[in-house]
Amino acid sequence: PNFVGIAKDNVEDLNKKLDQCLKGDLLITSAGVSKGDFDVVKEVLSSRGEMGFWSVRMRPGKPLAFGTLYDEFGKAVPHLGLPGNPVSALVAFEIFVRPSIQKMLGAANLLRDTVEAVLEDPIENSDGRRVYARVIVRSTERGYIAATTGNQGSNLLSSMLKSNGLAICPETQRFLQVGEKVRVHITDWDRIEQAPAR
Repeated sequence: PNFVGIAKDNVEDLNKKLDQCLKGDLLITSAGVSKGDFDVVKEVLSSRGEMGFWSVRMRPGKPLAFGTLYDEFGKAVPHLGLPGNPVSALVAFEIFVRPSIQKMLGAANLLRDTVEAVLEDPIENSDGRRVYARVIVRSTERGYIAATTGNQGSNLLSSMLKSNGLAICPETQRFLQVGEKVRVHITDWDRIEQAPAR
């Protein structure tokens, strides 16, 4: 990776940073892709290439951008623009960026392993988006159990740090009840607590 630093919230400085990225295989940015007055990434990338989309129906991670940056000779560099909130950025990285990098590296397995777990806490889906709830997965004699890490606000980095998986509430479901089975992306197998031996 080639980290070019933090761009100021203006078009001129962002263009200078992008000029340093034209030899890369993939451009990854964080923040600047939402609807704020200083969110200029989408505007600048649209003027220097193509913007495929800039919003996905998931929570956290809705303001995600995908497009292509072109250099002066027409070389295309794919771009993934992550949200600015830390949890949103991390979840979007897991769901979109990590598999993209795996694909570009020629890996056979692009996605994280998933397990089916029984919920110990409810997951609410208030707005019809796919919800990725941060959970702690434990292995028991009866299978996997998943408990949420507490408040699921996209600004709470602790909810991600405490987790070892992302439980998925589909966009078509309003609510997942305690005791329901849920599909979980395992993000850290080493932190799955095993049931004590009897």
